[in-house]
Amino acid sequence: MLASLPLIYLLLMAVMATFLFCFAMAKWAPVRKGRAAWPLICGACCLGMILVGRLQYQNWSAQHMLVLYSFGWTGLTIGLFPSRRLMHKYATEINEGVKREKYEFPARYQIAAISSVIIVTFLGILLS
Repeated sequence: MLASLPLIYLLLMAVMATFLFCFAMAKWAPVRKGRAAWPLICGACCLGMILVGRLQYQNWSAQHMLVLYSFGWTGLTIGLFPSRRLMHKYATEINEGVKREKYEFPARYQIAAISSVIIVTFLGILLS
């Protein structure tokens, strides 16, 4: 369904998912070089997903991969929402020069992020 939309709409979906993720990460984890790094990382992941989709046996089209990218990054943003305060705390400590041996990331935050990405990506597969 969604993969049959014109390419411009799919690109707009991908740009909006990237913007949502980058905006959220800039607020939740204000790392000094993060504002420049997050869009580059997202763009590289999008291009990588399209390339991997082309190399698959099923030969998924760029439209399908753009739908999966959009849903995957939106799911990741939703899944990282519960851990936003902890990420902000760690990022401000890192910016102040505080180094820890280990950064604790509780299991409930990991489960929220992983399950959100899986559920929303599965929804993207069904809708594409």
